[in-house]
Amino acid sequence: MTYHLAIDIGASSGRHILGFLADGKLCLEEIYRFENCITEKNGTLVWDTDHLVREVKKGISECEKRGMIPKTVAIDTWGVDYVLLDENKKELFPAVAYRDSRTSKVIDEIEGIISEKELFERTGIQKQFFNTVYQLYCDKKSGKLQKAKYFLMMPDYIAFRLTGVIKNEYTIASTTGLVNAETKTWDEEILGRLGINTDIFSEISLPCTKVGELEGFGFKSEVVLAPSHDTASAVAACPIGDNGVYISSGTWSLIGAENTFPVLSDEAMLSNLTNEGGIDYRYRLLKNIMGMWLFQNIRSNLNKKYSYDEMMRLAMECPDYGTIDTNAPDFISPDNMINAIRNYLKDENADVGFVLNTVYHSLAKAYNDVVLEIEKISGKTVETINIVGGGSKDIYLDKLTAQYTRKRVLAGPVEATATGNIISQMMYCDKSLTLENAREIVKKSFEIKQVNGV
Repeated sequence: MTYHLAIDIGASSGRHILGFLADGKLCLEEIYRFENCITEKNGTLVWDTDHLVREVKKGISECEKRGMIPKTVAIDTWGVDYVLLDENKKELFPAVAYRDSRTSKVIDEIEGIISEKELFERTGIQKQFFNTVYQLYCDKKSGKLQKAKYFLMMPDYIAFRLTGVIKNEYTIASTTGLVNAETKTWDEEILGRLGINTDIFSEISLPCTKVGELEGFGFKSEVVLAPSHDTASAVAACPIGDNGVYISSGTWSLIGAENTFPVLSDEAMLSNLTNEGGIDYRYRLLKNIMGMWLFQNIRSNLNKKYSYDEMMRLAMECPDYGTIDTNAPDFISPDNMINAIRNYLKDENADVGFVLNTVYHSLAKAYNDVVLEIEKISGKTVETINIVGGGSKDIYLDKLTAQYTRKRVLAGPVEATATGNIISQMMYCDKSLTLENAREIVKKSFEIKQVNGV
């Protein structure tokens, strides 16, 4: 049996999932799971990268304990965050998390050097306060960047810790706002004008290529590049077709279409759409919506008294709801999400069911708004919406999405990110396996349900 190991790390947890083919179908088995979270250190929100690496190695060791040795290993994570190394390849801490507010002080300064319009025209990346371009400029102003010799996005960094090899992968690099959308290389014009040393960046490598040999274990495996941005992996596994859009539903909901060219129009910029890189040099024209983050925080505020299914039922049983802008700054990192929503609604007495139902309806409305934008800007008529990822299990949100959009809605596969990661490893091992054929394997292997919006 040939095994491939997907290490899929999100903002709240990480999983090691083994994939293998049996009777022409892809089978998945979760081997290991661990918690991940942003922590505060000296007033800054940071990632504990040593914890991440320890847990990644524990999960790999678990494969050996089970006698399921992977032929290949690949890592995907969230976007925009990075680790800087000095000339001795030692970390320059801290590894600041994207939710930290430090960038608010430099955005106007950067736009005085290179305008939001020009940044979008060159990179195709939407303006978000946490974009890597803003974070790196903060590091320049603090002096940290002057000590840096190497720049690694988070999955690049973990691959380096496993192999000793430094590479920058395309899909995760595209989230930085520093990769030219047309040339698909680091944009030296942007870097030069911002005074960021271009020498810290490696040549960009594509998914389905080798990083190096796994080091420090009692077996041999190759570490290869998946689409290292978790959404790029999820979309790789999503059989959406030409007239479909996807919703990768997790901590963030990422809604978009897959194109073979970037959409760099003023309309796209004003709608805050983005063109992130995908497998096979595809472009993911999408928008980020604050997704399950809202529910995760509400559950935490309730001391995890309810399961997510119980929270869903509370919402379904509530006949009323309000409307919020799910992407409002109020909800990025509030002390208390329930109170933040009550304050937004100007209703301090709103009960939990009302708050939850408000989030559900507001998310579905936001999804519809983005679908309409994509139709208008891309010229496509969207027929099908394919919801993938953990959020696709939420039957109430699936149903509301169908009701608000009036489109055909499909739910699944649930493990889209790990699946896309694994099929890219299969494509590395079998050069004759095309993305289209790999997606056919996905359709045969996993349940994809049509949602009844009635």
